[in-house]
Amino acid sequence: MQQQLLLEIIPSAPPTLENTVTGDNAEAIAAARNLLPGRTLYLWGASGCGRSHLLKALAATQTARLFDANSDDKDIWAAATSGVDSVKAKTLILVDDIHEMNELQQSAVFALYNRWRELASATAAFALVVSGDRAPLMMDLREDLRTRLGWDLVYRLDPLSDQDKLSALENHAQLIGLPLSHEVLQWMFTHYARDIRQLFALVDALDRYSLSKHRNITVPLLRAMLSDRDFLQS
Repeated sequence: MQQQLLLEIIPSAPPTLENTVTGDNAEAIAAARNLLPGRTLYLWGASGCGRSHLLKALAATQTARLFDANSDDKDIWAAATSGVDSVKAKTLILVDDIHEMNELQQSAVFALYNRWRELASATAAFALVVSGDRAPLMMDLREDLRTRLGWDLVYRLDPLSDQDKLSALENHAQLIGLPLSHEVLQWMFTHYARDIRQLFALVDALDRYSLSKHRNITVPLLRAMLSDRDFLQS
């Protein structure tokens, strides 16, 4: 109950490249960060590997358009059939979780790939990043779309290990000048959802709470914060 209250009231930080934890995915993340207009990238991996986080982080860095299974297929079609000036204004187009898209959306993404290829060598070229849960040939999609997923760069994203998450949590605490003992880190990691952004939010909340109480950070202080409804709702 306390965990649910915390996660509802202290939302996770929005995805950014700065709070993207690399783990074993350094090459894939570098490829995504440095993708040039006229190139396309397909990222795949199991649930929890950070696909959506990375695409949302990329969308926040530049003029971009992000589509997913909740997007209207007409909006995807519009991006695929718009005039050159409109396409040029969007230097990056992102399609998240293509495996969840219906037939109409898949048809629109197919047209988007064709538009990308048409403009790849033109001054209006744009970069295209698509994510899915499996390697291209294993995707349960229309055949002509499935083959397009492998047209250019393809990378698998591996889930973060527990040690990757602990290290990232410790580094985040150090960046904000918050001394966290191994005991406190382990307690957080053991008792809360292991989504790294939720853990970052927990550390940020603990930083504010310790300052307000003028107390050193300990497991009892962390437990006190989680029981302090006035603080969590402030």
